[in-house]
Amino acid sequence: MNKLEFNGSAQPTLGVEIELALVDAQTLALSSAIENVLGDVPARFEESIKPELMQCYLEINSAVCQNIGEARSDLREKILAVQKVTDAQNLRLLWSGSHPFSLWREQELHHSERYEMLLELLQDMARQLVTFGLHVHVGVDSGDKAVMICDRIMQHLPILLALSANSPCWDNRITGLRSNRSKIMDHLPTAGLPAQMRNWSEYTWLVNHLISTGFIHTIREIWWDARPHHNFGTVEIRICDVPQNLDETLAIAALVQCLVSALSDEIDEGTYQHDYHPMLVRQNKWRACRYGLDAELVDFYTYETRPVRDLVRGLVERLRPKAKDLGCEDDLLKNLQTLETGGGAARQLALLEETGDAVETTRRLVEASRLTQ
Repeated sequence: MNKLEFNGSAQPTLGVEIELALVDAQTLALSSAIENVLGDVPARFEESIKPELMQCYLEINSAVCQNIGEARSDLREKILAVQKVTDAQNLRLLWSGSHPFSLWREQELHHSERYEMLLELLQDMARQLVTFGLHVHVGVDSGDKAVMICDRIMQHLPILLALSANSPCWDNRITGLRSNRSKIMDHLPTAGLPAQMRNWSEYTWLVNHLISTGFIHTIREIWWDARPHHNFGTVEIRICDVPQNLDETLAIAALVQCLVSALSDEIDEGTYQHDYHPMLVRQNKWRACRYGLDAELVDFYTYETRPVRDLVRGLVERLRPKAKDLGCEDDLLKNLQTLETGGGAARQLALLEETGDAVETTRRLVEASRLTQ
């Protein structure tokens, strides 16, 4: 079997990946324009502005950053560069976990050997991946620790989903879910909540087994909500919808960086991990998907339900000392502002109710998220 080397990081470094939809500036519908956009992106960004499975969206990746301040500067420069390109091509960027009215059946695959292989393997499960997420990487020092953090962080994943929920529409319908994207992702055979594992050896065995039995072709086809990333030496959190703007994105990234770093410290200090039942995590994930910031989640210490807003406030308060150490306290506290505004999904639904028009709603979302110099 192949040996997986984990390229550990001595510091809780930060990497942020943002998936943004390409829409026509007039119709606001999804536009399969990725090739033209990439053709005009400055050469210095070609490794960090990338195509995705479908031609109607792209991914913008930060460099490896030490803190949120670096990530903000890095991403602002890249987003502004993409905005300049899309403006010239009569396109706009949409910050939403799904498009309010465009249909997934009408979107075109980005042609590459890997994506065509995935389409052959997954069929309509792949064709429906017209969703847009936020992925946050945090550096950790060993593979064993990465696996342990993926286990310990699982009880917090529904909180992150509720905070980021921003995809209430699908196929030109209001779905009744605050994060329809999370259910689309759950259709994939290797997505959803991570497998519970004890150490890096067990993770390596599992990956090799999945490849040797033909269930996956490469390790890149494991799309868990939280996963170790051996090349980057990180824990990658993948459960979040892309929020409605850069500030809210960095607020969640700050929360994730603080949380992973705090869990890493607990492991080093020998803190006992409180037991939790995996079915309760699944229950909480469903509640977060269904109700967003209006959800009530099961508290794993009392087994009673509590408003997710209270859980967010408690988690932010617990992580404030860590945020001070990492220089991101202001960004961490911005998550409390999201509680007051109701989150992305609630704002989308309010716009739809106010305008009665999915096109106008999309236009306002695009305008509200736009960066200025």
